[in-house]
Amino acid sequence: MKKRKIGIALSLVLAAGTLLGACGTSGKEEGTSGKNGKKEKFTAALVTDVGGVDDKSFNQSAWEGLKEFGNDNGLKKGTEGYDYIQSKSDADYKTNLNTAVRKGFDLTYGIGYKLKPAIEEIAGQRKNSHFAIVDDVIKGKNNVVSITFKEHEGSFLVGVVAGLTTKTNKVGFIGGTDSDLINKFAAGFQAGVKAVNPKADVKIDFAGAFDKADKGQSMASAMYKSGIDIIYHAAGGTGNGVFTEAKNIKQEDSNKNVWVIGVDRDQVEEGKVTVKGKEYNVTLTSMIKRVDLAVKDLSQKAMDGNFPGGKQIEYGLNEDGVGIAPSKDNVPEDVLKAVDEWKQKIINGEVEVPLKPTK
Repeated sequence: MKKRKIGIALSLVLAAGTLLGACGTSGKEEGTSGKNGKKEKFTAALVTDVGGVDDKSFNQSAWEGLKEFGNDNGLKKGTEGYDYIQSKSDADYKTNLNTAVRKGFDLTYGIGYKLKPAIEEIAGQRKNSHFAIVDDVIKGKNNVVSITFKEHEGSFLVGVVAGLTTKTNKVGFIGGTDSDLINKFAAGFQAGVKAVNPKADVKIDFAGAFDKADKGQSMASAMYKSGIDIIYHAAGGTGNGVFTEAKNIKQEDSNKNVWVIGVDRDQVEEGKVTVKGKEYNVTLTSMIKRVDLAVKDLSQKAMDGNFPGGKQIEYGLNEDGVGIAPSKDNVPEDVLKAVDEWKQKIINGEVEVPLKPTK
């Protein structure tokens, strides 16, 4: 069995002198101190990628985790508790990270691998501030924690669902970008489909953006017209267009079975559609990636004075960091049983899920 790096249940051995938050000589700009230099209240913020905090996917999951952490600890939204800063373009990342530091947040999250260069630069300049990047690894900076996931493992499981559910033996994948990260989703999905249905064809395509719902819809339209009956998206806000197209098809013909597999959070709500007074749902299942859990977990560690600076924390099936959504109304019991069997094989090390799809 492959040795996992660091899981939710794994205790982190930290230096006794690790301090919470950002204190020092720069006053309010890098943390507000109370009596005897001790931070009176912990604060945390996240900087979104261009998908936005309401993308119904990755950023939204991170924000839900931070809100839950804040509520659990009696914190309020704003500079005295927890907040978010939304990025409208890639050019906003450095500015928004600096804004979070100037506002005195003890811990600032960069949500998405696209923020890596910006965090590397700002963390190097703001060495008394703590940062976390989600979905990439930054090495050599003790004020940065890297949070990653084994997306390929969770994607394998929804691939099993797709492979056992498709009626046309044609399924599709739409990714936000053709990157190492998104290819992990594609690879796991493809492997899961092929493991249970070797005859199935898996079409993989990329939108080139995470915030283009219209592009996602047009791509989904082409796939469904080609005979594909299930599409798994890992495209953030772009994936919202996949749901739109599937629901439009359902409204035109309620007997047409087209499905969407959601990503990052349970996207069952996005699949709801009413046709002639009858309710349907085009969400087959979702691959949940517990960004919310990771953000909440790290925020609590940081508030407790256990910020694991310089470390990478990775969440996979074994840590319940990825998996299939709890909403399973559209998935038959025999398929769910197969999912559980494959999940155990992966955890036991009997199956090694690839990181890159085969062409």
